[in-house]
Amino acid sequence: MAKENHTVKHEFILTGFADYPELKTLLFVVFFAMYLITMVGNLGLVILISKKHHLFTPMYTFLGNPALVDSCCACAITPKMLRNFFSENRTVSLYECMAQFYYLCTVETADCFLLVVMAYDHYMAICSPLQYHTRMSKELCIQMTTGAYIAGNLRSMIHIGLLFRLVFCGSNHIKHFYCDILPLYRLSCVDPYVNELVLFIFSGSIQVFTIGSVLISYLYILFTIFKMKSKEGRVKAFSSCASHFLPNLLEEWDKDIPAAIVFTEVVPLLNPFICSLRNKEVIINWRDV
Repeated sequence: MAKENHTVKHEFILTGFADYPELKTLLFVVFFAMYLITMVGNLGLVILISKKHHLFTPMYTFLGNPALVDSCCACAITPKMLRNFFSENRTVSLYECMAQFYYLCTVETADCFLLVVMAYDHYMAICSPLQYHTRMSKELCIQMTTGAYIAGNLRSMIHIGLLFRLVFCGSNHIKHFYCDILPLYRLSCVDPYVNELVLFIFSGSIQVFTIGSVLISYLYILFTIFKMKSKEGRVKAFSSCASHFLPNLLEEWDKDIPAAIVFTEVVPLLNPFICSLRNKEVIINWRDV
């Protein structure tokens, strides 16, 4: 129940990195460099795939979409974080918090489902190569990709809708560098049990489905690879799948700052380079640009 003797809060203060004022210049330079590399790497991969018509295939479409998602994630978090390093005013309104969370929840959920789609694409390419081009049609690829983004939007709308039942009347300090949803729950004067239960159900079911689907796909892929007689075929199959095993699948909602940095800054930075370095077609086309 809300405490009536407290003022209802409509603004919050992001206190992430505030305890290290002596490091703000160094942190700004590091995160700014990471942001530039992330945007150039991910958007460069998206532009490359969109410009080269012979890359309009399911595999490269599914590589381009996670790169787009990673660049969106960086755009949602890093500019505000960089501004706060040298700003006395670190406040963010409740609606700005909701907008940032909506954006992040959408792209992170879409990324989870895109990983499943990529696993299915690899499964079809390696385990059923003769049926690949008939089953993995352009229409199916568009439908699966669109479905991933729709699922992300639906999940975000449910969580944002439930946020309106909360009242924030206590402390307005968020010990984070962006508006994550669990710190908001902790600041609520209304019991957030329903919100936390829905979050747990969605997060748990999505992770179980994502991890389970990817593991099943790759178990079939491993069995198929071990049956291959050609050593070159086994190496090529392993190489095309290796970039899939990144920490995206293990993302948790209740992140502390170091874990959040890994998932929101480091992983988007590394993803395009891992995908590019393991794909000869991408490297060749980069040289031609």
